[in-house]
Amino acid sequence: MSNNISKPQGSYISYFSNLVKQNGGLNLAQGIPGFEPPEELRNTLKRLADGNIHQYAPGIGNFELLNILHQHYSKDYNVDKENFLVVQGATEAISLIYTYLVRKFNGNFSALSFMPAYESYSQLPLIFGQSFIHYPLNEDYSFTKEELKKSIIENNVRVVFISSPGNPYGKIWSMQEIDTLVSLSQELGFYIIFDAVYKELYFNEQPYIPLNYKLPNLFYVNSFSKTLCITGWRVGYLYAHESHRNNLRSIHDYIGLCAPSILQGAIAKYLGESNFGIDFIEEYRQEVKRSFEGLSHTLSELGFSIPPINGGCFIWARLPEKFSDGFEFAHYLYDKEKVAVIPGEHFSKNHTNWIRLNIARPFNDISEAGERITQFVSNA
Repeated sequence: MSNNISKPQGSYISYFSNLVKQNGGLNLAQGIPGFEPPEELRNTLKRLADGNIHQYAPGIGNFELLNILHQHYSKDYNVDKENFLVVQGATEAISLIYTYLVRKFNGNFSALSFMPAYESYSQLPLIFGQSFIHYPLNEDYSFTKEELKKSIIENNVRVVFISSPGNPYGKIWSMQEIDTLVSLSQELGFYIIFDAVYKELYFNEQPYIPLNYKLPNLFYVNSFSKTLCITGWRVGYLYAHESHRNNLRSIHDYIGLCAPSILQGAIAKYLGESNFGIDFIEEYRQEVKRSFEGLSHTLSELGFSIPPINGGCFIWARLPEKFSDGFEFAHYLYDKEKVAVIPGEHFSKNHTNWIRLNIARPFNDISEAGERITQFVSNA
């Protein structure tokens, strides 16, 4: 293999997934579920299409959907319905909160997330002109409180992104780790944006979600994209302390306005009739777990190194020793075997010999991908 390859500007995720969309192949690049949404949800959407639901939804969200969100979360957490806001996917939720905090701090701060970091976490600060800190995890894939505290103070960090399970590395953060981070946020005055879009895609134990903290320092983000296999619908939501409520709604009015009315309506009716989609989500979770176990076994046999992964839609893996460049590996893997993956450097400059693979696909697709990767590695 040659490293004389022209790298694209912009998102590697868009680049490699577009190769599949244009030329065919197996898309393990983009975090798109390879399963159809629930049949009941699709049928509900068809029925609603003939109704009077094609104009703007309320800016704060479909009222029935807000009620269902409140009922669902109230089973486990002390939440207020008025503090939920329905938006255009988790990406808008994160961007909306970040825009609000930029105005709050007059743009004079840094943001931090743990290495490797999802692309929105690193790119938002760059768009707004702030510094972004890729904070490395320890050898045990955690952090030391005093060292993290020192970095936050020295770099004037005011926003910390965290996701559980994570993307690209499917770490589920422990209660102790999250409580330590929340405690630091109170002590040092920074804000946490807690991304829970993979909350239901755990392999063994459910993730700890810090929603019982009624603190101004904590923002919670989620969406229906991954758990209902509707990434193209762009319906997500956030939960924030009441002190932020009016300002967040106001900014949302001007940069998001509302998520699609008919899609919010369909989701609300489906969730209300299916106990929040519990049966579909459980079956989907088991499919993802099976695909993870199958492909991670294949990769390990080929010499890939995989850290402990407890949930999410991805395998985060270091390449076998004979490969040193993740972009080169991804380029030639697609060129020769039509399997698209994402180079690790997209998420961290320190992980140039890593890749991310989407495993939220049917087991047959994952098995075929494993065979093609085996063929590629064996012939390299």
